[in-house]
Amino acid sequence: MNSESARKPTSSASPLTVEANHADEHSLAFRATHTAAIGAAELKPKGESGLPRPLIIGIAGGTGAGKTTIARTVVAELAGESVTLIEHDHYYREHPELDGDQRAQLNYDHPDSLESELLAAHLDALARGEAVDRPNYDFVSHRRREETTRLQPTRVIVVEGILIFAEPALRERFDVKVFVETPSDIRLLRRIRRDMERRGRSFEEVRRQYLKTVRPMHEAFVEPSRRYADVIIPEGGNNLVAIEMLVERLRKPLRSSP
Repeated sequence: MNSESARKPTSSASPLTVEANHADEHSLAFRATHTAAIGAAELKPKGESGLPRPLIIGIAGGTGAGKTTIARTVVAELAGESVTLIEHDHYYREHPELDGDQRAQLNYDHPDSLESELLAAHLDALARGEAVDRPNYDFVSHRRREETTRLQPTRVIVVEGILIFAEPALRERFDVKVFVETPSDIRLLRRIRRDMERRGRSFEEVRRQYLKTVRPMHEAFVEPSRRYADVIIPEGGNNLVAIEMLVERLRKPLRSSP
């Protein structure tokens, strides 16, 4: 895949941008730049299993933007509707032919580093009412673990990842596409804390990776994919009003389904 495919828009329509502007400490004003497709989202016709095909939601954005916070909040709010969360990060490709030092030098921020075709196949299987075995990725060793996680079909599937809109095969499977937008300095600070606290990286390793691959790949693939979004949420997980609006709009097709 090249960067051009991530830059070509499929529609000239503007996404819905949900912003919270503090007019004073007691009031909020909201601005929507476009009537988004999210309002028209509905459960698809019944598949081979006889069940309605699921509502599939994609949540993208740069590293440290707050995607995971929003995805988990949406899942928690829709818990009564039967929801599955799938993180694209678990689909990093295996490189058993390389040793640990060599694997650490790979570019994990390019779309080719992820087995997106497997994720697409899993989404199709779940839509047909079939269970799938999702890989589990170890970010310390840069290897997939031997054990997998069994995912059952549900009414709602939430997919989260930085590059999910850069991949046409994934993008076309989402009924609702949400892009989380957060300033780069905040994203970088979050990335440093996450990688040092949870992934065993040193500050120098984080700095080197950010300059070598994270920032260039963000500019080449992640930021251009923003144009495919139906909804843009500024400030990530801190934008509670936007998250509440998103969840409420997602509930509409679920209420109207049998």
